[in-house]
Amino acid sequence: MTATLNPTDRTRGTGRSAPLAGVLDGARKVAQALATPLVPSDYLDLIDPLRSGADLRGRIVAVTPETADSATITIQPGRGWAGHVPGQYIRIGIDIDGVRHWRAYSLTHRADTADGLITITPKAIPDGKVSNHLVRSTKPGTLVMLDQATGDFTLPATLPDKVLFITAGSGVTPVIGMLRSSLDDLDDVVQIHCAPSERDAMFRDELLAHSVAGRIRLHENHDDVAGVLDLADLDDLVPDWREREAWVCGPTGLLDAAEAHWEAAGLADRLHVERFRPSVVEPGEGGVVTFDRSAVTVDADGGTPILDAGEDAGVLMPSGCRMGICFGCVVPLREGAVRDLRTGEITSTDENSGTVPIQTCVSAAAGACAIDL
Repeated sequence: MTATLNPTDRTRGTGRSAPLAGVLDGARKVAQALATPLVPSDYLDLIDPLRSGADLRGRIVAVTPETADSATITIQPGRGWAGHVPGQYIRIGIDIDGVRHWRAYSLTHRADTADGLITITPKAIPDGKVSNHLVRSTKPGTLVMLDQATGDFTLPATLPDKVLFITAGSGVTPVIGMLRSSLDDLDDVVQIHCAPSERDAMFRDELLAHSVAGRIRLHENHDDVAGVLDLADLDDLVPDWREREAWVCGPTGLLDAAEAHWEAAGLADRLHVERFRPSVVEPGEGGVVTFDRSAVTVDADGGTPILDAGEDAGVLMPSGCRMGICFGCVVPLREGAVRDLRTGEITSTDENSGTVPIQTCVSAAAGACAIDL
């Protein structure tokens, strides 16, 4: 049953009318934005952040737990969303404690959803600031930045007669998107899915349902029972694996082993791998700053703004004020880590995040870093 509020209803526990509460809430959001290190386009889109023509954003509408350390995040993308091919990934930008972090996640929804919603399913990793925030702290209503979908870990236009999927951990996420979109058109599918234990297996119920229905042949490999999957066992698990087009996604060790195994069999052209390998950045006090397009490298200490370090080295640096409020100095951080001199917060990139906008007037090197300037 849906309750309808009269315009004169009061906001629970506030003593304010609902319209007034909405106005005050909007004012609060504007005030928060003006105190947050974002670029000017963020302010222009406060009223309608998902509008056509705005920087691509999305609004989180649901967070659904999958396992103890993973959750499906359902997002309503802005009107600039161009769709995706199953198996592709997107970059998500989310603000945590006033700092925007970008990470890449595979899309897990059907490609032809009528509601226009998209989903990702991150798994919280130890010391993973973004993954833990998404899985454990993110609430519906949160706005995130989005990039368009990309990646070539996809099924071909002409589907193979026989398919083999080998996944481990969160490596199942691009494959579940393929299965949700294309399983009706795939004639012969074998899925090997590895997880530390049964309770850690993402999308286990869904895969088991497909197996019981005879739509796929599923082999589960739980490390706590069977140990880590050995690809030498493929001859027993999937005797016709050499006849199959294979897609493999998971930890680096699995991908390296798969590439070696298929290469040794002379079948490297039948193997497709998806690599998401985070680069661990150890933030330090200062470091070498490389200005890529200027071909200038400087050794900066941890207390010198990158703006000053670049100007001292003769780099033409965009800037306005030096107080972190005009955003005239925003440039892309291509690689590495920087520290916000006002808050001590670290902004870093990984192998999947691409460039990240930073303010050079209030950011100092926190280890080696490269600036796209």
